[in-house]
Amino acid sequence: MRNDKSLITIFTHMVAWACFFFVPYLVFFPRLREFSMSDNMLTTIICNNIFIVLFYYFNTHVLVPRLLINKKWGWYILSIAACLGAFLFLPKEIANFLVEPEFIRQNNEFIRNPDFKGIPKLTRAPRRARPIADPYNTVLFLLVFAFGTCISVTQRWLKTERTRKETENEKLNTELSFLKSQVNPHFFFNTLNNIYSLAVVRSEKTAPAVMKLSSIMRYILTETERNLVPLRNEVDFIHNFIELQQVRLTDKVKLNFSATGDIETMLIAPLIFIPFVENAFKYGVSTKELSNIDITINTNGNKILFYASNNIVASESNLMENTGIGINNVKRRLELMYPDRHQLSTTIENKTYVVKLEITT
Repeated sequence: MRNDKSLITIFTHMVAWACFFFVPYLVFFPRLREFSMSDNMLTTIICNNIFIVLFYYFNTHVLVPRLLINKKWGWYILSIAACLGAFLFLPKEIANFLVEPEFIRQNNEFIRNPDFKGIPKLTRAPRRARPIADPYNTVLFLLVFAFGTCISVTQRWLKTERTRKETENEKLNTELSFLKSQVNPHFFFNTLNNIYSLAVVRSEKTAPAVMKLSSIMRYILTETERNLVPLRNEVDFIHNFIELQQVRLTDKVKLNFSATGDIETMLIAPLIFIPFVENAFKYGVSTKELSNIDITINTNGNKILFYASNNIVASESNLMENTGIGINNVKRRLELMYPDRHQLSTTIENKTYVVKLEITT
């Protein structure tokens, strides 16, 4: 796969350079097709093209990463100026060394080169000498320089951004995994306390409670490995949790739990509601006075609406402002998984603690 990508990159560069060098001549200068070109001139053009290609890759792979990116502006400008000077001088000299020109300059005039031994292709001498700082070559060099530098800087910026986002995602995934790992011990701690209370009094409800706990553990061990689970699975999990809690409830607790709407196809982060359900039972259950717990989950379009309310038991009212690890945990998970896509409010109304959570999926 990597080799295929490299071959595609090489092929793309070759096509790009072919278009860059040949299309302008064929499109904008059709008369050049009938123009007689000396071997020296052809060699000069080839040397120019080779030099400009080498400069492009030297600039993008050496000068930009080592000088420009490291903010060595002075060295970078000097290096570009040196490359420009070499481009304006060296290709012509190399061409003259490889192939004798038909005409040479003598006393400000062009005469036939006495050392030329090839087949003449030029019918007349050049009218004037091309300046060292040839405008066409200078523009060509600056065009390749600007294009290469922009492409290189842009690619490195995109790579840096991609690396930064990957690092951020990795950090978020690590934090989410840590938060979810915190949910499990916190949940089991509370549940085992309940079962322990039943076992102490040798209640017949102990065995069914252990079976419910087993079902809940299976869900936590399998489903919570995923970032999102069907809302139906989460509803069933909460239902099992409530049944497990009911084994210790008395007739003084009135409980209502309902789930309506499109719970079959909607997806939700696992264990996102359970801390609120836990706290409703932890702080809203009394063995001496009547208490109510209402929990509802419903959907509306692409929104999931969660509502929980419970009476504040007098002896525990001071604890409602600090509901422990679970609530802080779920708040952070909401910030990570549903940024700007959730609304959470917790209020106390008429001695009733109310939680309202709206999540946009």
